[in-house]
Amino acid sequence: MREMASGQNVVMPTASRKAPRSSTSANSAVATPRVARTPRSHHYHVYVIELADQVWNVGRFHRANPDYQLGKPFVYVGMTGLDPDVRFDKHKAGIQSNVFVFRYCLRLLPALYAAYNPMPYEAARDMEVELGIALREAGYGVWQA
Repeated sequence: MREMASGQNVVMPTASRKAPRSSTSANSAVATPRVARTPRSHHYHVYVIELADQVWNVGRFHRANPDYQLGKPFVYVGMTGLDPDVRFDKHKAGIQSNVFVFRYCLRLLPALYAAYNPMPYEAARDMEVELGIALREAGYGVWQA
């Protein structure tokens, strides 16, 4: 407290300090489990988008898939630093979109990619190629950017 010239006492604010927590406080009796967080660098995803059957009529797509097995789906395999749902919405809106996805996209196929995500950039880059090769070998019609 300081006394002003007029004789009034004024309380001056002081810097707030947190009191140190004692090990016997009520909060320490409850153990909070630590949740393992993925490292910040592990925010890349691979994703698979199903394409409409009409994509088979495009020459470039047809030539890229000579071993396509009739009845298997047509897919686009990509990788992103965003959530796959957000990236899918951007493809549909034409924002940095692949032409086949923009014109022929149907839906995401999380059953084909969810087990791998998230991962670091290098792993996502490699996984995109490996997943595309594996799907092609399984008879899918695959396009990768």
